[in-house]
Amino acid sequence: MIIGLISDIHANILALEAVLEELKYKGATTIICLGDLVGYGPSPNETVSLIRKEGVMCTLGAADERIAFDFTRDQERRAGVADDILEWTKSVLEPNHIEYLRKLPVQQKLSTPAGRFRFFHGSPETPSVKLDLQKDPITLTRLLERNRCKILACGATHVPYVRKLNAGWVLNPGSVGLALNGEPGADYALLKFSEDRVDITMDKVEYDFAAVAFDIIAWGLPSLVADAVQQGRMPEEVE
Repeated sequence: MIIGLISDIHANILALEAVLEELKYKGATTIICLGDLVGYGPSPNETVSLIRKEGVMCTLGAADERIAFDFTRDQERRAGVADDILEWTKSVLEPNHIEYLRKLPVQQKLSTPAGRFRFFHGSPETPSVKLDLQKDPITLTRLLERNRCKILACGATHVPYVRKLNAGWVLNPGSVGLALNGEPGADYALLKFSEDRVDITMDKVEYDFAAVAFDIIAWGLPSLVADAVQQGRMPEEVE
């Protein structure tokens, strides 16, 4: 059993195509996405369409939630350009794709040879709250116990992270479409199961960053997002 784990695509279709090709090459039989299919990037329709075509198992992301549900309009407007980009996304995203986002669950779980695998975007309760995995071992062990799982994965931070504990694993695969760990590329994790163990590999695949940056500018989206795609970091905080 081999699982490909991705997150935070953010409407970057070229990054998504590259990472899906890489995961298939590495033998992934199941591909899981932890949400944020849209936001920031220039290709929301193409991204959601490909996710649906490939049958990727998804959870609801924070950006997806703001697009899909009217109640998010009452939330406090965030500083930076994120909400402006989401307004543009709402104006171009096809209704059938919005309906797809509305049906995404906040969290999902899978049974694996190494035990239960639970995954979500930000936290088990809501996509918009980011879970901090860089805690002490006791806190993380309690997190695994509370969620009744051996492997727990979340996204949202755009920075890859993995940690092995006596009680199991916690990980964040980083971001496919807007990596913020100082190196551009499409982040992913590969989970290989054999009997009752799992080997987790964190990696990154290259794609045509310049082409995505060109499309961002061509659609009139903020140039700092184009810079971030090419640099692997935000020139300034936009979330």
